[in-house]
Amino acid sequence: MGILDTVKGPQDVRRMDAGDLPRLAAEIRELLVSSVAKTGGHLGPNLGVVELTIALHRVFESPRDPILFDTGHQSYVHKMLTGRAGDFGTLRQEGGLSGYPSQAESEHDVIENSHASTALSYADGLAKAFTLRGETGRTAVAVIGDGALTGGMAWEALNNIAARKDLPLIMVVNDNGRSYSPTIGGLASHLSSLRMTQKYEDALGFVKENLAKVPVVGAPFYDALHGMKKGIKDILAPQVMFEDLGLKYVGPIDGHDLEALEAALRKAKGFGGPVIVHVLTRKGQGYSPAENHDEDNFHGPGPFDPVTGEEPPKPHSWTNVFSEEIVRLGAERPDIVAITAAMLYPVGLAPFAEAYPDRIYDVGIAEQHALTSAAGLAMGGLRPVVALYATFLNRAFDQLLMDVALHRLPVVVTLDRSGVTGDDGASHNGMWDMSILQIVPGLSMAAPRDAVRLRELLREAVAIEGGPSVVRYPKGAVAAEIAAVGKIGTMDVLRSGEPDVLLVAVGSMAEVCLDAAALLDAQGISATVVDPRWVKPLDDALVPLAAEHKLVVVVEDNGRVGGVGDAVARMLRDADVDVPVRTYGIPQRFLDHAKRPKILAEIGLTGQDLAREITEAVARRSSVLEDDPAGQV
Repeated sequence: MGILDTVKGPQDVRRMDAGDLPRLAAEIRELLVSSVAKTGGHLGPNLGVVELTIALHRVFESPRDPILFDTGHQSYVHKMLTGRAGDFGTLRQEGGLSGYPSQAESEHDVIENSHASTALSYADGLAKAFTLRGETGRTAVAVIGDGALTGGMAWEALNNIAARKDLPLIMVVNDNGRSYSPTIGGLASHLSSLRMTQKYEDALGFVKENLAKVPVVGAPFYDALHGMKKGIKDILAPQVMFEDLGLKYVGPIDGHDLEALEAALRKAKGFGGPVIVHVLTRKGQGYSPAENHDEDNFHGPGPFDPVTGEEPPKPHSWTNVFSEEIVRLGAERPDIVAITAAMLYPVGLAPFAEAYPDRIYDVGIAEQHALTSAAGLAMGGLRPVVALYATFLNRAFDQLLMDVALHRLPVVVTLDRSGVTGDDGASHNGMWDMSILQIVPGLSMAAPRDAVRLRELLREAVAIEGGPSVVRYPKGAVAAEIAAVGKIGTMDVLRSGEPDVLLVAVGSMAEVCLDAAALLDAQGISATVVDPRWVKPLDDALVPLAAEHKLVVVVEDNGRVGGVGDAVARMLRDADVDVPVRTYGIPQRFLDHAKRPKILAEIGLTGQDLAREITEAVARRSSVLEDDPAGQV
């Protein structure tokens, strides 16, 4: 029985002898590697926070002292120390542990966050609530790292936190040297210790209070002393940004030295106000394949060989197709520049960066800045392509609306991981984009069904003038090519049929719709299948085509509310076409994590499910028409 097996909650970690902690850390790393090797997940970040998380749970009393991880993928060790180590074989599996904090799993997971740069704001609110309610002895702890401090929201929070000197709030900056490198210089540990000592604060207050009582010279003398202190500090080390905000700072601390970590955290806790604790960690610590992985220190690998760290070959993905085509476009058009928000490798822009190093901008976790900076680039005569995960576009909606679309700028946004993504859970499903983008004036939006169409539509998007364009595509292996059998306007006809049912297949739903059409045919129901390619604006040719059919069915990998189905229905209403429209898509709820095919089956987005639903709808429609041939009912 290992020492980790004895940990049923944080109280067991607090009671543990300090001499046993290195063994505990080693067992945690062993379990991290063996579990993630089977399930995939965020390995490198968690290997780097093993000692830090142990120290946090020894100094603070979770959940009375809420520990908030930003981003949430750093919480694996926290899960182990709060009684979930025995379930790690189920990580990211259906019905198993989430790859992010989950309130459904434990009272120790206070927030469910995977969109970065939010924890400081949560902590600010919690600490203010503790103070207002008189809940003394409680401290809010925010662990921010893996690039999260590059997000503007984090600095908005810091600005507000600094204004309240009484907040019981500890901010741990997990600086792993990869995503975030704060410009704080090399402050000496003894200076940090001095500034954190309560006796020092008391002495300074005493001197200030009593010198002020000395006639004539008191106040000027204090100001001179304060100026001397600041000057000495500036000689020994640069004035740091956190102190310029008025925040107490301690560090840098070796994030793999348990004794130093505990000492620093206890000192910060004892201060009684907001404190920054700067911790230096190594991403991938303790597992050589991760430590030596140049790209991202095994930030988020799929399943791999735990001995060698080798991952099996991955199928050609939608991201790969985009990556190849943007490089080709870059060669043809020197005005194309690319922007990423701390996702150079995940969104496929690394080859573009290698080919055109002067035309790539990684802005950190700052999607808002990315879009408005793209607006400026477009104003300057360039053609920016902003590559994001679909789920993160939500954070930059205002900028896309008011800074890009309002100025009718030709900014291209590509949305990877659109629709159901699966393993990463509710926060990563890209199910909102086709709904929120419908309301943006002058915006064009495309949804390719296969690799050929992705290349084709990306090229068309880059050529659009006078407004922004969006190209969205799913996660995973790219779909096999689906050739068109005809053309109606700009729409591709994938299957021709008699005027029974018109299936409007949006992007990756093309294959599902063709499967449904084949099953419908076996039931004597003929279906036409079209791929609109551009789902905003819809081609006017859709109106007379719909009028030729008895039922229009729109299938989309997006939330049903406000998506393409609603746009089609509105288009037909405006044209006084009375053909009924049914929309099939993602239900408007937060989906549990599971594999994409499993989720699609659960929500009814399979050929068989669609065929059954459509057959029943046609039967109901036929029954109504038989009872009321004139269509008066």
